[in-house]
Amino acid sequence: MKHRFVLVLFAGSFLLLCSCREPAPQNKGPFSVDIGESQIPYITIDTKGTAILYEPKIAATLKVFEKKALVQEQKIGIEFRGKTSYRLSEKKNFNIETVDDAGNDTEVSFFGMPAEEDWRLIGHVVNLKDKYIFDKTLMYNYVGYELSRTIGKYASRTQFVELELNGEYLGVYVLMERLKRDGNRINIKSLSAGSANITGGYIITIDKASLGDAAIGKPLSYFDNNWDDDARYTAQNSFRSKYDIFKNLITFPPYGAPYHPQKYLETYFLYEYPGVDAITSAQKDYIANYVHLFETALIADNFSAATRTYTNLIDISSFVDYFIINELCRNVDAYRLSTYLQKDRDGKLAMGPVWDMDIAFDNGDRVPIDNWVINYNTYVSSDAWMMPFWWPRLLEDPIFKAAIKQRWAALRTNQYSNGNLIELVTSTAGYLKSNGAVQRNYTKWDQGIGVNYDAAIESLKNFLIQRATWMDAAVARF
Repeated sequence: MKHRFVLVLFAGSFLLLCSCREPAPQNKGPFSVDIGESQIPYITIDTKGTAILYEPKIAATLKVFEKKALVQEQKIGIEFRGKTSYRLSEKKNFNIETVDDAGNDTEVSFFGMPAEEDWRLIGHVVNLKDKYIFDKTLMYNYVGYELSRTIGKYASRTQFVELELNGEYLGVYVLMERLKRDGNRINIKSLSAGSANITGGYIITIDKASLGDAAIGKPLSYFDNNWDDDARYTAQNSFRSKYDIFKNLITFPPYGAPYHPQKYLETYFLYEYPGVDAITSAQKDYIANYVHLFETALIADNFSAATRTYTNLIDISSFVDYFIINELCRNVDAYRLSTYLQKDRDGKLAMGPVWDMDIAFDNGDRVPIDNWVINYNTYVSSDAWMMPFWWPRLLEDPIFKAAIKQRWAALRTNQYSNGNLIELVTSTAGYLKSNGAVQRNYTKWDQGIGVNYDAAIESLKNFLIQRATWMDAAVARF
């Protein structure tokens, strides 16, 4: 309401001052900004005056325009999303769910992506109070996911859009798939409470905790500072590794108070699929025991011998690719947060998909450009979410390192060549700039921060080449 009042005053003053002039021609179409001849899809969302909540979703109408022509109209449910990003950023992210006229979930395709009902609208973090922006290029997530897809690993499909919410232009976003079990997303077998074979499929995450149903009905102000809930793990939503980050058996009980003094030693696995409300006790026991068997084998195996036992429990190639993608992107949230694992029926534990690159690349400087992200614990000691022991331990194994070396060499001559890395950034930046989206986004969000978009693009290119070159030398020593 305050912003609306200011705009009205400004508009009135402008009309008084300029009443003697001819009005400037405008070609905004049905939008609050003039997008000219932009080829980038434009999305409007109208909640009919209802305020968006953190949970539950409220009813709204979403419209997709291409070249100013309405091409799709869809009823949705919408809510805010994110934990740290929600608190830090004035530019909010959203969960959306497509629904039919009766309000029931219905699968819908956007931009030719496989039909589903769960989607995300992700922007970049903009903090106007403290004058900083994560990802000035607007493309970290897109580039990271494309680097995954281009080597044959599923990552959330994406489409750049510009977003208008209730008549307010919000800038450049990426519409992307929610990571979930689906034949066209995380393609693993279904698992119900009545399934006789409980070997899969499972999706678990290493991440901050979610409030779930406890979030329903709480005012938005509650979520502005609910840092404790990020570390509120329970027997209902998770299980804890029996080992600490140093490979030692943990002797203190799980599910302590948020940020208790020994929290940094723990790694929790959250139930993603089956979800908290659907997973059975037998399924919880199975997946927790499977992870424990893997961790125990990884610790116990003699890496100077010819045989391994941990390799019987994990899909090595998925671990190798997950390592390579996140290390190339220097994703300092990987491995310890925003980390997905999956286990198909009668299959092995696999890593991925990759997710959440907003503090990666040249913005991921918690770890130097010339060291591995898996050595995070060397540089950060006060984080509640530290690097699990898996990854430093895996890099002690000559067999695992040989697999990385072979895969990296193949990728560097093809998908991850310097030329392809530069082209990915150049073409993406060209698409956003030539269609005017960068200028419109920063007209909205660069309020005294001083964004130099071209410099940000050059920084990202330089980072990728320097990082890949360092990895060449580091992997060669394996």
